[in-house]
Amino acid sequence: MELDKMDENDWKYHGEGNKSLVVSHLQVCIHINSKQAFRHILNIVDYSKYVMKPLLGEKYVHSGEVVKLPLDFVRQLSLKVQQERPELRCDKVMDTFSGCGLCLPNLTQLPLHHLRDHRPPICVEIKPKCGFLPFSRHITKECKRKVCRFCMHQHYKAKVKPDFFKRMYVALKNLLEEPQNNLKIFKGGELIFSCKDDAKQQPELNDLIQHLRPYFSHSNGLYNGHQPGKAILNEFIQVICSALLSGGDSNRSGEPRKVHLSESRPHCEASPFPRDLLRNGNHGLPKDSVLAKILQVQMLDNLDIEGIYPLYKRVEQYLEEFPKERNRLQIDGPYNESFMDKVKNCPTEDDGSVEYAVGKVHQYRVAMTAKDCSVMITFAPCEEDEEQQLKLEKPRFTYSISILDLDPKPYEGIPHQYKLDTKIVNYYLRSTQAPPPSSLYKERQECTLLFHAV
Repeated sequence: MELDKMDENDWKYHGEGNKSLVVSHLQVCIHINSKQAFRHILNIVDYSKYVMKPLLGEKYVHSGEVVKLPLDFVRQLSLKVQQERPELRCDKVMDTFSGCGLCLPNLTQLPLHHLRDHRPPICVEIKPKCGFLPFSRHITKECKRKVCRFCMHQHYKAKVKPDFFKRMYVALKNLLEEPQNNLKIFKGGELIFSCKDDAKQQPELNDLIQHLRPYFSHSNGLYNGHQPGKAILNEFIQVICSALLSGGDSNRSGEPRKVHLSESRPHCEASPFPRDLLRNGNHGLPKDSVLAKILQVQMLDNLDIEGIYPLYKRVEQYLEEFPKERNRLQIDGPYNESFMDKVKNCPTEDDGSVEYAVGKVHQYRVAMTAKDCSVMITFAPCEEDEEQQLKLEKPRFTYSISILDLDPKPYEGIPHQYKLDTKIVNYYLRSTQAPPPSSLYKERQECTLLFHAV
């Protein structure tokens, strides 16, 4: 693509997160960072390449490439997509001065040489956060707005047996009913199912069923006693489950792979599954499956924020005395092999050293990245002789699976996370405790009233 011939009208608004806005071209997708300059974007690439890719697997991670963009193109593009942005995101201004972006493949599509069918690919984007049960210690902003019955850690319980597959199936079914900001579905690269940030109504499942019907045509009649719509959703969820449990057999990131579906149908803090078994790797998930990879990285954090915060304070106290040590400890990067060594070789016991504190803080930041990542499963119908495919009872699909949203979590964000966690815990305690009986106050000789300005 020639930079001097770039036209904002050839690009369309694709979506955005807290810090980034995404626009897509017919063949190229550029991830425009709205706040940071070239060095920060290069840090994202290095972090993905040298930290997350070794931990999650090369076949799942796309590091991307930093690109320089004409400033006039960026300004015109900002104006073009502004009217398409959700109102909740419009308070964040797109950076039109740095002229740099992150170039990534369009993961809602499959390579053209794998598409032998007229039906466009379906892409499912899921955020497998660490917990979505209403009173988990990892409650998120979304769950404070509305109770959600989806818990991705349903995937991390027990072994891959019929009951496990059923729990996984139920979790995804609940997610379809209450997607919040944790599920998006694309068809041919176009968003067809999601819950917008500022939307009060849930997306319509019947509309999704109509989009999916051509992919599961044999389900138009009654299927195992279910109505047609339910049958289509059942098979759709099975495709997602099969892909998430597949270890894959390709060494190239993004290449379609095959998996054998189980014949059976259908960890957050609230999970009864023992936490120590998860830490020891006894989760029973297929070793190379995307869920197993994500879980192992999430479990690098074995202290949670209330255990990390005192270590953060130790590091801060040390840096106040020795500010030049900040670079050696790689607080702000660079994210390279040396940083990865600090993550992997952190002492298991606290010896009171700053090295231990820094190692645990780095582990926490990496785990937080895995807790906030997204998984994209893209699949399309394939021919009977296609080698790399999902083998279901009737329909066959070629698919690819990727992990994205792997930006490094800022070191400076730890105090905010600690305060947020404290507020959530206090809110939970207040909401679950019954008001004290009036008799308790009658027993006291004195009473003090505090009046606060409003």
